[in-house]
Amino acid sequence: MAVVGPNGAGKSTLIKSVLGIIKPLAGTVSIFGKPYKKQRSKVAYVPQKGTVDWDFPTTALDVVTMGTYGRLGWIKRPGLKEKKEALEALEKVGMLPFKDRQISQLSGGQQQRIFLARALVQNSEIFLMDEPFQGVDATTERAIIRILKDLRQAGKTVVVVHHDLQTVPEYFDWVTFLNVKKIATGPVKDIFNDDHLTKTYGINYKVSAQQI
Repeated sequence: MAVVGPNGAGKSTLIKSVLGIIKPLAGTVSIFGKPYKKQRSKVAYVPQKGTVDWDFPTTALDVVTMGTYGRLGWIKRPGLKEKKEALEALEKVGMLPFKDRQISQLSGGQQQRIFLARALVQNSEIFLMDEPFQGVDATTERAIIRILKDLRQAGKTVVVVHHDLQTVPEYFDWVTFLNVKKIATGPVKDIFNDDHLTKTYGINYKVSAQQI
């Protein structure tokens, strides 16, 4: 599912509220009927690139292995099993040859793939991604979309904060329009239309037949 809306609409805030990073002003968040704190292992998060300290001295493999920490607990350290899972995730995103490279030495697209691999190794049921296509090249974007479609086929829930309206019909089957409040949510084929785009962005939008 894509979450779309203008700048300042609350898209990233919505994701962070689900994760407990920001406290909701009202209402509650539940994952499979339970509070998020009890369901952390079922949720994987890919943050927006601008919120990450890319100068932190760590390798690509180390970053991906961090995705296994949640199920290991505070005391147990990652072993051979976890390292194997991390290497497999790196291979899925096409970054295995860069496993020993410092994260700061990678391009923006490569860094985004590393954080996607970290999410994959968590083997969660829900994936929350905050603008994963921001600043990536076309090759990386296609690779990410392929992985997201594989996750959907595997029965996973994928929620993506997205800004490129042109690609919504191609990439996603559900969409939520957001502008401080929810404007609409539902299947792309049913609600991705001029009316909801205009209500969300405040200007007249026209959806071409090719888009849907």
